[in-house]
Amino acid sequence: MILSKCRQECWSPAVDPRSFAAPSRCLTRHLHLRCRADFGARALRGTAAFTARAERGALRCLVLDTKDLQVFKVTVNGQDAKFVFGEKHSFKGTPLEITLPFELSRGQEAIVEISFESSPKSSALQWFTPEQTSGKKHPFLFSQCQATHCRAIFPCQDTPAVKLTYYAEISVPKELVALMSANRDGEMPDPEDSSRKIYCFSQNVPIPCYLIALVVGALESRKIGPRTLVWAEKELVDKSAYEFAEAEAMLKTAEDLAGPYVWGQYDLLVLPPSFPYGGMENPCLTFVTPTLLAGDRSLSNVIAHEISHSWTGNLVTNKTWEHFWLNEGHTVYLERRIGGQLFGEQFRHFQALGGWRELQNTINTLGDKNPVSNLVPNLSEVDPDVAYSSVPYEKGFALLFYLEQLLGGPDVFIGFLKAYIQQFAYKSIVTEDWKKFLYSYFKDKVDVLDKVDWNSWFHAPGMPPVKPTYDMTLANACVALSQRWIKAKESDLGSFSSADLKEMSSHQLIEFLALLLLEAPLPVSHVQRMQQVYDFNAINNSEIRFRWLRLCIKSKWEEAIPLALKMATDQGRLKFTRPLFRDLYGFDKCRDLAVKTFLEHRASMHPVTSMLVGKDLKQDQ
Repeated sequence: MILSKCRQECWSPAVDPRSFAAPSRCLTRHLHLRCRADFGARALRGTAAFTARAERGALRCLVLDTKDLQVFKVTVNGQDAKFVFGEKHSFKGTPLEITLPFELSRGQEAIVEISFESSPKSSALQWFTPEQTSGKKHPFLFSQCQATHCRAIFPCQDTPAVKLTYYAEISVPKELVALMSANRDGEMPDPEDSSRKIYCFSQNVPIPCYLIALVVGALESRKIGPRTLVWAEKELVDKSAYEFAEAEAMLKTAEDLAGPYVWGQYDLLVLPPSFPYGGMENPCLTFVTPTLLAGDRSLSNVIAHEISHSWTGNLVTNKTWEHFWLNEGHTVYLERRIGGQLFGEQFRHFQALGGWRELQNTINTLGDKNPVSNLVPNLSEVDPDVAYSSVPYEKGFALLFYLEQLLGGPDVFIGFLKAYIQQFAYKSIVTEDWKKFLYSYFKDKVDVLDKVDWNSWFHAPGMPPVKPTYDMTLANACVALSQRWIKAKESDLGSFSSADLKEMSSHQLIEFLALLLLEAPLPVSHVQRMQQVYDFNAINNSEIRFRWLRLCIKSKWEEAIPLALKMATDQGRLKFTRPLFRDLYGFDKCRDLAVKTFLEHRASMHPVTSMLVGKDLKQDQ
């Protein structure tokens, strides 16, 4: 293969195997984005102007990541620059190789401006027709860039190793609102089109590209705290304001634990049901799924999780996706510390135990020899979306919880976490950096740290080598009731009644069902009786409903098939949609119906959800 002149000069072993960029040669430090959301063409078009700094002398080349983009023109300090697309890769996209019209010496900066247009099939964007929204009157657009999809909006160094500040001007139809992962900086009529307006945004804290986010829709807001607005379509905004009212208490608690909140505003945005994640920690504007709207604030731990990312993930960032546990394990740890402060230490242990069950469930699905279940996996030719699971979250948390118990308890360990955040704020790091800092912070406890089986924790598949100790107070009732059902014979079914659940919280119901899911399927007579006495079909809490329907399908109760299909398609959160479709596909009575239902709904699914469920159901396109 003959490399282009630019590619020969720019080629250096990539910092990040999922990016074509070579930030060790040239670093993008600021972005000025000007673009227009075109709902008719389902495209974002405009210019991305990067302030790029040469990190080596005699620089003549810059390589950026792109995916399904058109590029019309590139200028460097206003001079036209030659550019060429490299070879397309199945999930990484296509490198954009820009030849600078002049040499840059080390430390010198230039403005590289690229005119681009995104594709209607961009993996980062989901466009909705008015009929697909709650209000039914206006279209809607949102982005999801994590892990490697920012390159499907505009050319960029799409690796968490690179952080930049940004300023954006977004033109949208004037009846709609645009929001970004930045502080709002005013709005004005679009001078080129009186039917549109321009919204301006400023993000002065350097962030990786995966945290750049945009939403456009008929959005309203409610103030729920001194630095927090909740945004949603009109139909959901009041319900959302009630559900997330604890946000400020959680923010204050997080600041006590982790240090000052540096981002200014902390807003929440409730997205349409197809949003594939529970939440996304976009700075200044957390995106959340409407499946959190349980009506009783019981699923607000997701908000605590996204708030915690303001320190772990957004301030201290994994350098590559192999080290994703640095983002997620620490964030789950902080999320549960917030829960512990607000609702008591027993509650923190209960949530931690629920996480261990979640990990067991994931390992059962992946297989305990699957290398993707390593805490630090090898992802060199693996799409991060395909590798995504609860492992970095719950195995990462288990390691930190185990270390907390080993090193002197919660008060001692939070001192380490605060120091770790201070040490690495605004940087991107790998596991080795974390471990070295752990050893230097606990230099008087090196003998204790040396007893940790680091190799198994980081590099072995399956469950962790050690299980931390959990306070069982809140879990005991769940264990006792699940055991009664597991051991019950047909003749015992009369002994169950609605009184069994009288003292149990919704968190405990989730744990009760999660315990049953780890066992062999119950006889169908048992789940029928469970419905008779507990009426789980009437519960709308998404976490309870999801586990209940999985239990029914695993027990091959045919009456649950339409309910499970409805939940799998009414919302698109991967945590729910993938396992439900997988279970339905595994039930011979409804395999064909599961495939048929998926194919009917595929066009209105988020691109990542459609790709992953397609793989699960052997319907890869």
